[in-house]
Amino acid sequence: MLCAACDGEVNGYLEELLFSKYNEMFPDSANFTGVLSDVGEIIGGATPSKKKPEYYCSNGIGWITPRDLSNTSNKFIAHGADDITDAGYASCSVKLLPKGSVLFSSRAPIGYIAIATDAVTTNQGFKSVIPKEEIGTAFVYCFLVRNKQRIADMGAGTTFPELSSKMMKSVELAVPKQSTCAKFASFAAPIFKQQEALERENDELTALRDTLLPKLLSGEIDVSKVDLTQLNSHLV
Repeated sequence: MLCAACDGEVNGYLEELLFSKYNEMFPDSANFTGVLSDVGEIIGGATPSKKKPEYYCSNGIGWITPRDLSNTSNKFIAHGADDITDAGYASCSVKLLPKGSVLFSSRAPIGYIAIATDAVTTNQGFKSVIPKEEIGTAFVYCFLVRNKQRIADMGAGTTFPELSSKMMKSVELAVPKQSTCAKFASFAAPIFKQQEALERENDELTALRDTLLPKLLSGEIDVSKVDLTQLNSHLV
């Protein structure tokens, strides 16, 4: 099993590899020929009433907030701090985003990005993109990462900058050829698969550390009688 730091290094290398290929295959990204709504459907979110505890649960429909993305460096997500129930889902205008949707926070702050690994919902702090099948998740994800500052600069508001659905739909881009998107999606697929597996392993290692460390510090787990010479014999 890899250590958490090693997982992060490998994931970083894979991300560099992905964007190197993106830059190679889509070199005319500044030659605007369309807008973001040409490559995917833009979907907002909503929040079930917090006064109704029956709308929330720990194992239901994934419901993501910008805070969930602020608390993780993971690229992939299926659940946040809270899930919502079927009743919560039916109570408001929240919409189910299919696996492969690219989540993009549209306020407080603008520009958190993640890929849904399962069907999820979000609160109103997102303007997410459901990529058209012929375009694919990989292109949309890379485009948003590369252009998040330009998109953030479009935000408006008196209290804090925010993107409206109209603004998000109007983000200009070079509409890619379907054949090029298909090739890029094929290249990205094994990278995404490996990155997701590494993130899952890292989460498991972190959870194990958080469980064991307090017990070690409190003395609940006694390691005083562990023979370190045997543990390190392979180094001799």
